[in-house]
Amino acid sequence: MADAVPMRFLAVARLVRPQGRRGEVLAELLTDGCERFRCLREVFLEEPGKAPRPVRLENTWPHKGRLVMKLSGVDSIDGASQLRGRYVLIPAEERMTLPPHQYYLWELEGCRVVREGPGRQTEVGTVTRVEPTGGVDLLHVATAEGEVLIPLAQAICTRIDTESRTIVIDPPEDLLGLNA
Repeated sequence: MADAVPMRFLAVARLVRPQGRRGEVLAELLTDGCERFRCLREVFLEEPGKAPRPVRLENTWPHKGRLVMKLSGVDSIDGASQLRGRYVLIPAEERMTLPPHQYYLWELEGCRVVREGPGRQTEVGTVTRVEPTGGVDLLHVATAEGEVLIPLAQAICTRIDTESRTIVIDPPEDLLGLNA
């Protein structure tokens, strides 16, 4: 039964261009720092239209704010060029553990959004996606009346519990009616 469940992946880097003559690839990091790559021996490469494929990570080293990767089986500039723009993935289960009260944005998708009142909770809806804005991210919440956008601000989202898949909000007056 476990084999029937597709593995969920997280992108940790994006391959930018060849770096060197022996198949090394320069990667833009999508995670905090290079430290995470020191213990990785296998990663997955995005394959357009197919399932990600596993590849052995032979070596990595930092280079001008990015990371150079040497992937097994990629031994030429041409081979490295063919990987341009692809994402380097890891299974979601191998993600870094975050400190308490921190979460990955993807963990918020599917969470219930509730409003807490004196002695009761009122169901608002379910998070369908999180939109990064460069400032305060926005929660797209499906409600009975349609989609509502809720800023992912601490003053509004007062409690986020990824274990129970619940976000408690205290919205300003009329926020929920703005998008209806």
